[in-house]
Amino acid sequence: MNHSPYKHRFLHIMQTVKASGSNRAIFTSPATIFYLTGFYCEPHERFMALVAEPGRDGYVLFVPALDEESARGAACVEKLLPIRDTDQPYAIFESACGDRDSTQIGVESSHLSYANYIQFAAVYPAAKFRDAGALVMSLRLVKTADEIERVKVAVSLAEQVMEAAVAKARPGVTELELNAEIEYRMRVLGGDKPAFETIVLGGVRTALPHGRSSSYKLQENDFLMIDMGVFKDGYCSDITRTFLIDEGTPSQHRIYESVLKANRAGVAAVKAGRPLKEVDLAARSVIEEYGFGLYFNHRTGHGMGLEIHEQPSLHGENEQLMQQGLLFTIEPGVYIPELGGVRIEDDVYIGENGEAQVLTSYSRELTRL
Repeated sequence: MNHSPYKHRFLHIMQTVKASGSNRAIFTSPATIFYLTGFYCEPHERFMALVAEPGRDGYVLFVPALDEESARGAACVEKLLPIRDTDQPYAIFESACGDRDSTQIGVESSHLSYANYIQFAAVYPAAKFRDAGALVMSLRLVKTADEIERVKVAVSLAEQVMEAAVAKARPGVTELELNAEIEYRMRVLGGDKPAFETIVLGGVRTALPHGRSSSYKLQENDFLMIDMGVFKDGYCSDITRTFLIDEGTPSQHRIYESVLKANRAGVAAVKAGRPLKEVDLAARSVIEEYGFGLYFNHRTGHGMGLEIHEQPSLHGENEQLMQQGLLFTIEPGVYIPELGGVRIEDDVYIGENGEAQVLTSYSRELTRL
């Protein structure tokens, strides 16, 4: 365990596990395991777990046997145990990490299924289980300079993909065709995968904040909303832009203007030491001034990084203070049924000066296609 930054994270986790009174913590989320060890894989239905036990010189990592070679090349761990498809994973786990006298075990409650909990409870019959997810999230919340550089790469890829998709957008093209172009171009440019299911919506369907792409064909005077992100080398980007096919109407222009001003107000409200709720309230107040408050029906943003949705949550009641190192989206929107919707989303980092650094650079001005 001499690899930076994993050594620092290891020491922190071991100290906090010990301070919590737990005998050990078991992490099962692929994102957490990547963050703590440098190894990433999606095990699907197979068993994968990382054990942090105070007193050990490193972690114990259990991985599917088909990922063993990759794990040995990437994971900063003390011990690695492969699990074959014919093995009994919890028997192997108990042999390596069992302790029937353990009284307290930390697990990631937001990720651990009930079926797996039952298996761990049989390994540790005397133990009480408590959530250990916060031990990692307290670290993951504050991004390092290296993490931000990785996010910037993912952002750059997303913006190149957005540009390619917009070049294909015209009346008669379907949402699904543009969606396919986005995911194809993402792979060609080197993205590992979409950070989430790509959203391409046209016309009145843009009033669906999380609508799914369909065979709808773009028409003149349609809004076109594209919400997409790229997952690259463990980190995500997330960007939304809304365009107009042809000139549009005065009502559409006014909706767009309200969202653009709300986006700017949200970014301007970012300041270390101030409550996160101020970002939401600043953006929301602009949209309410335009009379569209009823149609802004979600929070202003969310944290991101290893996963597309992380802490913090930017809603109007979050008193948590902003601090250097936070990474989140600012994405106000207005969604009017039977007319359409607009969302403008940027990825924002709080830099050393305590101010917003907007990582996304794609134009926010109203663009007619």
